[in-house]
Amino acid sequence: MSSRRHRSRDEVVYKGRYVGSVEYHTSRVGYGDASLVVYRFGCQVPEKTGPDFVLVHGIGVSARAYGPTAVELANHGDVYLIDLAGYGRSPRPDRDLTIAEHAGLVGRFLTDKQLDHPVVVGHSMGTQVVAEMAADFPEQVDHIVLIAPVVAPSARSIPKLAGLLLANGLKEPPSVAAMAVYDYLVRAGIPYMVQQTPHLLGVDLDELAKRITAKTLVICGTDDPIVPTVWGAHLATEFQAGWYAAVPGPHATMFAAPAKIAALIDEHAHR
Repeated sequence: MSSRRHRSRDEVVYKGRYVGSVEYHTSRVGYGDASLVVYRFGCQVPEKTGPDFVLVHGIGVSARAYGPTAVELANHGDVYLIDLAGYGRSPRPDRDLTIAEHAGLVGRFLTDKQLDHPVVVGHSMGTQVVAEMAADFPEQVDHIVLIAPVVAPSARSIPKLAGLLLANGLKEPPSVAAMAVYDYLVRAGIPYMVQQTPHLLGVDLDELAKRITAKTLVICGTDDPIVPTVWGAHLATEFQAGWYAAVPGPHATMFAAPAKIAALIDEHAHR
């Protein structure tokens, strides 16, 4: 892709592309030794009915996991999809990054973009990043959404988690499973995922929830073997202002029920 314009030394904005009929633009923002690639879907209605939305993906995959949900959310406000450092199109940093460090980079992006209290959404490992950011930067965000939060206490070991990932892969549509495998093997790469997995297993969302004042929506798929609905419903009660919803589908519910998820997120934004 050729460059469209330069906004600063650390950010480059590229030509637009489309998901369906919705155009998005890609930018790369540098923060020292780490960079984020961000995809912006502009609001598709004359007047926005909601705030900005920032979407953070899970381990191994990339922002494109949100494609259908991003299109739906663009009917309410501007949508920013983030490739975390080392994932998707974001360059791999020279060092391993903790969940807190990923959260710090997302927080810096929100500050630099001057986004006014966006709804920040995380999926899978992205829920840990979003929760950590909400705990560490409460002045920046007052509404968060955790889709398929990990890891349930019963799955906090590599063998158990690997088995559940395999079981979930058999439930996902072939196109979604293929996309995930490509991201795992080609984009993030196995060595980086091996580095990152201990951070994923080390986060206790039950404890982290006690530090979060933001209004929190927890969403689980009814056919997700990785995140049991009972665990999701319990977790929502641990937040000072939490509520819970279930939607059809396995772990990647953003493909199974994008319209339902977007409607829940928009409802949450107006709470």
